[in-house]
Amino acid sequence: MLNIALPKGRLGEKVYAMFARAGFPCPGILEENRKLVFENEEKGVRYFWVKPSDVAVYVERGAADVGVAGKDILLEHVPDVYELLDLKTGICRMAVAGPKDFRDDPRRKLRVATKFDRIAGEYYASLGRDIDIIHLNGSIELAPLLGLSDVIVDIVETGTTLRENGLAVIAEILPISARLITNKASYEFCRAEIEAIRAGILDQTEEKA
Repeated sequence: MLNIALPKGRLGEKVYAMFARAGFPCPGILEENRKLVFENEEKGVRYFWVKPSDVAVYVERGAADVGVAGKDILLEHVPDVYELLDLKTGICRMAVAGPKDFRDDPRRKLRVATKFDRIAGEYYASLGRDIDIIHLNGSIELAPLLGLSDVIVDIVETGTTLRENGLAVIAEILPISARLITNKASYEFCRAEIEAIRAGILDQTEEKA
């Protein structure tokens, strides 16, 4: 039985629908309850809900054979997994944002608030810009408003939160979307089963193209 880690929330529900359409449904997952693990013995799959940022950990450590994680998580934490497919859902972008009137002064170190230290660091390193990373776990938009940072590096979907707080996108770093990932050992031993899932979902992503 394949263990499949799904991210909690709206993205997870969208992704589960893709697995179901690919021929791997588990009707119990749609029932109103607090269960975290759901099995379909006939199809040989076991789904479980986890925090989105934890999916890659479950897959890398082998607790899950397959999972769905955002490209942001894969780039930030660099888990030792195989990335099989861009699901073309959960689409957003990693961006630099700051006050609308912000002007960078290259003579001083730029203060950057983010929870994506690696992505921010590599981006500014590519520009040759010296920065001071301020790691925050939430409400990143608050940092420039209170003078804690000059700019932020964060995920932007619609930009509404930025606009409502007087911030704007200064630069786009990279596009983000949900990715199908697999444990490396699982892929070697269960390749046929995992490829069947990949193929079923691939057909759906090609329809979106």
